[in-house]
Amino acid sequence: MTSVKPYPIGLIYYTNVAPILDYLEVPEGVEVIKGVPTEMNAALLSGRVSMANISGVEFIRNAEVLSALPDFSVSVLGAVYSVNLFHRKPWGELRGGRIALTAQSATSVALLEVLLRETGVQATLERAEGTAQHLLAAGYDGVLRIGDDALREWYGVVGPIGEEVSMLDLPHTKGGVTVTDLAHRWFVLTGHPFAFAVWAYRKDSPPPHAFLQAMRVARRRGIGHLAEVSDRHARALGLPERVVQHYLWNFRYHLEAPDRLGLQEFADKVAPAHSPLEFGVGLTPALTRT
Repeated sequence: MTSVKPYPIGLIYYTNVAPILDYLEVPEGVEVIKGVPTEMNAALLSGRVSMANISGVEFIRNAEVLSALPDFSVSVLGAVYSVNLFHRKPWGELRGGRIALTAQSATSVALLEVLLRETGVQATLERAEGTAQHLLAAGYDGVLRIGDDALREWYGVVGPIGEEVSMLDLPHTKGGVTVTDLAHRWFVLTGHPFAFAVWAYRKDSPPPHAFLQAMRVARRRGIGHLAEVSDRHARALGLPERVVQHYLWNFRYHLEAPDRLGLQEFADKVAPAHSPLEFGVGLTPALTRT
C-alpha cells in the first residue's frame, strides 16, 4: 500500500497567535514544523512547507506563487505593543542616525522603512541582535524589537502599570526612552489596520479542509477563553494578566475588509509592482465560508 505524505504546515508560536494555536488540534495527515517568521517565510517559498502563518510582506512579494486564507490574519487597528522602535531622540531627530534591526521579521523591517520614508526620515539601518536597552547603550539611535521580547521590553521601560491606569491610555515613554509603536504610527498615517501576518499557502498545494476547520474551531475556543489564554501566557512572559489580555483582544484574526484594505495599501507602498493579492485560490466555495 502506498503511503500518503503528510501535508506540511509551518507554525510560528508567538503569543499573538495564542488564541488560535493554543486550542489547535492538528488532524491526521498534517505535519507541523515550527520556527520564527524568517524561517517560515523561507520554508514556504522553498516548498519545505505548503502553508504557514507568514509575514505579510513576504506574501506581498511572492503573490505570484502564494495565496492567503480568506478569513485568517494577525492584524491590528492601532497599537500592537509588540512591534516597537525604542529611541531616545524624537522620531524626527532620528534623521542621519543608526537604527538596529532584528533579523526575525521581514514585515516589521519593511513597515519601519515605509514609515521612515513617508515621514522624510533618512537613517542607516543595521542588523544587530540584543535587547533595546543594550543596543541603545551601545550607541544606536533606535532599536527595532518585535514579538514577545518587544512586549516584555516595552513593559520593562514603561512599567509597572497599576490597576488605576486605563488600558486605553497605556504609557509609551519613561526614563528618557520612547517606545514608538509602529502599528499605531501606521494607523495615524493611513487610517487602516495593519496585517502583520497572513496564513499563506502555495497555490499549487492548498490546505486540506480538515485543517481549516480545525483552525476555525480553535479560534472560536481561544477567543471564547481569552482570560485563560491571557493568564497562561502572562505567567510565561512575566507580565500582568490584564496587560496580556489587552494585548490579545486588540488583534483582528479574521482578515476582514478593513484588514485587506490595509494590506493592499501596504503592498502598494512597499512593492508597487507586486502581483495581485489573491485569497482562497484553489479552495472551493464551501471551504471559504467563515
